[in-house]
Amino acid sequence: MASRTRADLPEVTVSESDGVRYLHLDSPWVQGAMQIGEPRTIVLEYVQRMMAWMLWRPAAALAGGRALQLGLGAAAITRFTHQVLRMPTTVVELNPRVIAVCRQWFHLPADDARLRVVRADAGAWLVEQAQAESVTVLCVDLYDHEAAAPVLDDEAFYRDCRAVLAEGGVMTVNLFGRRASFERSMQRMAAAFGSDQLWHLQPTREGNTIAVATHGVTVPDRHTLLLRADNIESRYGLPAHKWLRMVRPWRADHSLT
Repeated sequence: MASRTRADLPEVTVSESDGVRYLHLDSPWVQGAMQIGEPRTIVLEYVQRMMAWMLWRPAAALAGGRALQLGLGAAAITRFTHQVLRMPTTVVELNPRVIAVCRQWFHLPADDARLRVVRADAGAWLVEQAQAESVTVLCVDLYDHEAAAPVLDDEAFYRDCRAVLAEGGVMTVNLFGRRASFERSMQRMAAAFGSDQLWHLQPTREGNTIAVATHGVTVPDRHTLLLRADNIESRYGLPAHKWLRMVRPWRADHSLT
């Protein structure tokens, strides 16, 4: 995808209601949210579900490795990986206005030894960086202000995502929209990762479906998964048991458990 100039990128606006601050891109669509009194709490349900990668990682390894986020949103995932899990975190965001607003209004800290925010096209950056560093966790949420389809969503892009994932790494992707669009995206991910390394959660009421793709991960037994869910809920307050009930392997009718 060709890089766009600053003038081509949407304006960023902020609204507040009932103690929650929202980020918008030239439209009423909510592109991110933060609970003002508890900024490390993940507010939006689909963003919570993007943290379902935690089920695929051993409890002792949750905070290990590196996190990469493509698309900053309102920095909810960034705040969690950087400040709660304390993982080294890299974020790639094309729109400098989003970065500036997140730093001013959404508790996005300045870069430090564990945080790097890069202003770049995510697809081009992946091609350049895939051989330079590997990551354990990759969260992809790349929508423009129209939110019609992912901005990057072809097989080559997903192959680049797999290339940057370390062995045992996990990627989550926000897919939003019609069933046909979801099917195409999942087929492209399956071509890049393998159908046996691909799952999805049930869609939210708003229509967000989270895909999970892994690099060389073997799903453990039900008991181990339940223990992981217990740990995630007790330590981090995320609804991991609910995730377990709604996870489906790609093109299968049974749940992860």
